[in-house]
Amino acid sequence: MTRTPRPPTAARHPRRLANGQVGAIGLVLGGALSVQFGSAVAALLFPRTGVAGAVTLRLTIGALLMLVVCRPRLRGHDRGDWASVVAFGFALAGMNSVFYQAIERIPLGPAVTLEVLGPLALSVFTARRLAAWCWAGLALAGVALLGQGGFARLDPVGAGLAMGAGAMWAAYIVCSARVGGRFPRADGLALALTVAALVTLPIGLVGAGARLGNPAVLGLGVGLAVLASVLPYTLELLALRRLPTATFAVLMSLGPAIAAIAGYLVLDQALHPVEVLAIALVVAASIGAVRAGTPRGASDDGPVAEGPVAEGPDGQLRAAVAPPATRR
Repeated sequence: MTRTPRPPTAARHPRRLANGQVGAIGLVLGGALSVQFGSAVAALLFPRTGVAGAVTLRLTIGALLMLVVCRPRLRGHDRGDWASVVAFGFALAGMNSVFYQAIERIPLGPAVTLEVLGPLALSVFTARRLAAWCWAGLALAGVALLGQGGFARLDPVGAGLAMGAGAMWAAYIVCSARVGGRFPRADGLALALTVAALVTLPIGLVGAGARLGNPAVLGLGVGLAVLASVLPYTLELLALRRLPTATFAVLMSLGPAIAAIAGYLVLDQALHPVEVLAIALVVAASIGAVRAGTPRGASDDGPVAEGPVAEGPDGQLRAAVAPPATRR
């Protein structure tokens, strides 16, 4: 007797799949909110610890928490593995330090908008498609509009630092892909955070000294580390198990808009209408570049099981897919 083949799981349980994906979208947005509100908390720390002290607290406490949670294995890795971890750690230290210097000078929303140009450029270059370059043009139009709002108002140094942080973000993505391919789960991420903490700790101690031990400062530092590292990484890891990577990447492109909301609510940073339009254009360009760089049919791919790997088919980097838990 011929047995009728069973329909795929998605066809048998469409409502369950839809509900799971809706929940995963909520997890991604929750992680993005956590990251950007963490940046706002960091700005609150600046008057007490300086930028270097805030970076030190964020990376050191974050590293300790990740080491406790992940308990990475130290044995069984070759020289290339450790070189990748060290490079990743320096990228993390540089990205956080430069970005925090930027948001000390300019509002959070425009800072993230300029910073996202780094991964956007990486996405365009790796896509090798005309459509991706068209989206890059839209992003440049957004930056031009941001300038119309007044780069003098934004502080040219702060704007330059934000774009420098974007370049470091692109380096972070490349290093994340390399480390993710060499270490299981989040082991490489935890070790790289430890390297970043060791790099920034002496600078933070010199700049802030005993102020880092103040209970109120330590409390804010713990909150910053949880918001910027542990909570978003956990939420995004859960989401990546349920969502296609292309969908995840599109959702992560909303970062500048969420940063503008966080800056307004926490830091009372109002934006001009032209700046709001500029942020919207860069968000749209990021989403378009992600979709242009996604191979046909990839939107139907299965979810990513685990880990911070940001590498697509044929070794092609998916720039916006790398979990951003350690960006700030």
